[in-house]
Amino acid sequence: MSYQTLVGEADKLIEENQNWTGITPEAVARMRLQNRFRTGLDIARYTAKIMRKDMAAYDQDPGKYTQSLGCWHGFIGQQKVISLKKHFGSTERRYLYLSGWMVAALRSEFGPLPDQSMHEKTSVPALVEELYTFLRQADSRELAMLFRDIDKARAAGDRAREAQLQRQVDNHQTHVVPIIADIDAGFGNAEATYLLAKKMIEAGACALQIENQVSDEKQCGHQDGKVTVPHEDFVAKIRACRYAFLELGIDDGIIVARTDSLGAGLTKQIAFSASEGDIGDQYNSFLDCDEVAQGEHTNGEVLITRGAKVLRPKRLRSNLFRFREGTGADRCVLDCINALQNGADLLWIETEKPHIEQIAGMVDRIRDVIPNAKLVYNNSPSFNWTLNFRQQVFDAWKELGVDVSGYDRAKLMAEDYDSTPLAAEADEKIRTFQRDASQRAGIFHHLITLPTYHTAALSTDNLAKEYFGDQAMLGYVANVQRKEIRQGIACVKHQNMSGSDLGDDHKEYFSGEAALKAAGEHNTMNQFAA
Repeated sequence: MSYQTLVGEADKLIEENQNWTGITPEAVARMRLQNRFRTGLDIARYTAKIMRKDMAAYDQDPGKYTQSLGCWHGFIGQQKVISLKKHFGSTERRYLYLSGWMVAALRSEFGPLPDQSMHEKTSVPALVEELYTFLRQADSRELAMLFRDIDKARAAGDRAREAQLQRQVDNHQTHVVPIIADIDAGFGNAEATYLLAKKMIEAGACALQIENQVSDEKQCGHQDGKVTVPHEDFVAKIRACRYAFLELGIDDGIIVARTDSLGAGLTKQIAFSASEGDIGDQYNSFLDCDEVAQGEHTNGEVLITRGAKVLRPKRLRSNLFRFREGTGADRCVLDCINALQNGADLLWIETEKPHIEQIAGMVDRIRDVIPNAKLVYNNSPSFNWTLNFRQQVFDAWKELGVDVSGYDRAKLMAEDYDSTPLAAEADEKIRTFQRDASQRAGIFHHLITLPTYHTAALSTDNLAKEYFGDQAMLGYVANVQRKEIRQGIACVKHQNMSGSDLGDDHKEYFSGEAALKAAGEHNTMNQFAA
């Protein structure tokens, strides 16, 4: 609704309630505009439509891929979206990612934990809610600044300026963007997955990413010891997520099915198979087995049949079963096809390196069966991007017959190589990786899981080095505050960012001329007015 329409509606409502003394229509309209999303479900409905529109656009043009950065606090997510609007004028095709790794490492009451689903599962929907609380506050803050400008234009009698500002309010783009939220392996059975999914959706999540690892054996996707579950178990959790969306009225909610099979060499159990060639039999066909002759089995062994053969799956002391070496890609392809055929919307293939042709090789096979299959891809900080791409260029040059004798492949990370042609070509491939991978390998969404974990560490290290060293206070002023001012970082006015001016607006609504406001002439934030 337009600004003036809301003012008119509020005026009518107030007229019908004459004992509402001191309530002004314009204040009511402004507060309603600043609270566009009343509940997390309102957010989930709005953002699901955005993602569906973006997915359809990508199907038509792979150049229209989407991106996100992982955020571990509401303030981080808020500042990211404020930055997007400042630099690009739009949040189009740009989301937030909620990483289970960062929740475990940074948000657990147990302290820092590894990415093994040991953190409190309620901390995940709590972070979704926190992110959207901060994004909604960014809307309130930005609109409040427009409202103050409207008041100034009105006081100056500048009707054209006032009308222009009201149009800006009517066309205001919200900071609320889709969040792809990591539900790990569901934190338990399918019922536990459903209950947690509901909480995450109620907090505003329109997209849930769930992986095919065993919940109580879950590992980070870039660590060893990963254990997968049979497809029937995973599909039950996909259905649990879908039921959660449907129960809450988010009919177009998005499920991202992640497979860790490329790096997972173990399974918790042998799949149930009712007939030869069914999905359970296909899963079991990848097991590493020894053929057993008649009478060769011993007490306590697990045996399966395949055709006329009796086989002994290789079982570890941990009671886990081993897959055959070299079957990871084949298992990934089967995982992805089965997930899409059973209700998933997007795929996630966890890889050990950022290699476009490796990803594309699997996606091509998936698209032979499901032509519009699309990926979410983890541009992970667990990859050494510099070394990986320099080695990729080294290998490509060597294959082409280019002289690489001046390079040591194992030591290409060395700073000595930074100004070389090989390093320059590698950097260009890194720069275009997302664009190229979206064109060639079906990647709809590129994310970095842990960027703000690393940026927090890096910026803190730089500040500590300068401030506690010879630069002292200049270390902060030159490298933080001065840059904030010159780059137009909104947080330089930290009182405004924290909501002080919003509070003043409310004080004026509530108390009129008796309001005791913080933004007077003695507020030191005035030093940053210029």
